[in-house]
Amino acid sequence: MTNRSTQLREDIEEMIAVGTLTPGQHLDETELAARFDVSRTPIREALIQLASMGVVVIRPRRGAIVAELGPQQLVEMFEVMSELEATCGRLAARRMTLAEQQALLAAHQACKEALDAQQPDDYYYKNEAFHEAIYAGSHNQFLIEQARSLYRRLRPYRRLQLRVRNRLSNSYAEHDGVVQAILGGDGEKAAELLREHVMIQGQRFSDLMASLPQLGKQAA
Repeated sequence: MTNRSTQLREDIEEMIAVGTLTPGQHLDETELAARFDVSRTPIREALIQLASMGVVVIRPRRGAIVAELGPQQLVEMFEVMSELEATCGRLAARRMTLAEQQALLAAHQACKEALDAQQPDDYYYKNEAFHEAIYAGSHNQFLIEQARSLYRRLRPYRRLQLRVRNRLSNSYAEHDGVVQAILGGDGEKAAELLREHVMIQGQRFSDLMASLPQLGKQAA
């Protein structure tokens, strides 16, 4: 049962990340059970797991909804995310093994292929793998867990950002600088570039706010 609920948690989390389930949407246990052809018990367990991660909010006697983030909370969370990633980058520049550097380069190349194909959804998943490679290279398990946890909560919004005009090519260019800094062993430069890469402020914040109504719309 536990393994099944964990798989369901990942499936529901993915539906939230890609906008199939939208912020504020009620999560009906019966509907989800029918969708996944299971009883309500593992669905309930999965929702409790998602609530512990902050992805879902369970309200007494009213059931669960997809968590909604207000503008101020979004800015604060991206601010913390940028510092976590900066720290990962600083440590990765010092600690990455040769094999991990190769994995980072492979993830970077995969992003390039998704960019060249102009596939924002594909780029989103390749981008996730790119950042994960940097986390792994930090060799700090506690930091990795914190970064992954916050990344999960911000997934729908990070995905949405990639739909803003020119963001894909800008993102890749920023990645390139990060890769060069890490491979060159320049931890401070890697940290600075990752902080700027993740932080949303100014025009990027305005673009994200303007795009929020599209969060629940599937790609055409």
